[in-house]
Amino acid sequence: MSKKMIIPIIIGVVVLLGISIAGSYNSLVSLEQKVEKEGSNIEIALQRRADLIPNLVATVQGYAKHEKRVIDAITTARTELLNASGVDAKSKANEKLTTALNSLFVIVENYPDLKASTNFIQLQDELAGTENRLATVRRDYNDAVNLYNTKVKSFPTNLMASMFGFEKKELFEAAESSYTKPVVEFE
Repeated sequence: MSKKMIIPIIIGVVVLLGISIAGSYNSLVSLEQKVEKEGSNIEIALQRRADLIPNLVATVQGYAKHEKRVIDAITTARTELLNASGVDAKSKANEKLTTALNSLFVIVENYPDLKASTNFIQLQDELAGTENRLATVRRDYNDAVNLYNTKVKSFPTNLMASMFGFEKKELFEAAESSYTKPVVEFE
């Protein structure tokens, strides 16, 4: 093989390697952006949920003035959710709010007039719709994170990921408390 043939082969290999590296990098960037977008969708759904809480609490307060402890727990959990930063903190705050809301809905059973209130029914329906949307965006986020994390860990992309600082992302997981039913005590 002559020198004239070796140089084009080397150039061809370098070009192919460069294209492969650029493709891997662009793929990682694209997947990371999808994770960010899906994370933003979770924040939007959590914000919508948090925005519904004050109206729900105000409606319940009109009927159940002596259920202050549950209402305070909801208010505190909502504030924690709004102030949480990071996937893990948002996930934990979300679960705390879910537990508090479940306690509220157990208490509502003792107030037939409240259960029949048009305003309460509307708020409950909006909250249920938001909960469904939240479940969907959490699933979409976790799918995007799984795809991204798989790419970050797979060879040879893992070499590129470590060179350019692409790190594993956290899943939005349910807290252990979400697997237990709330305990409501009436005073």
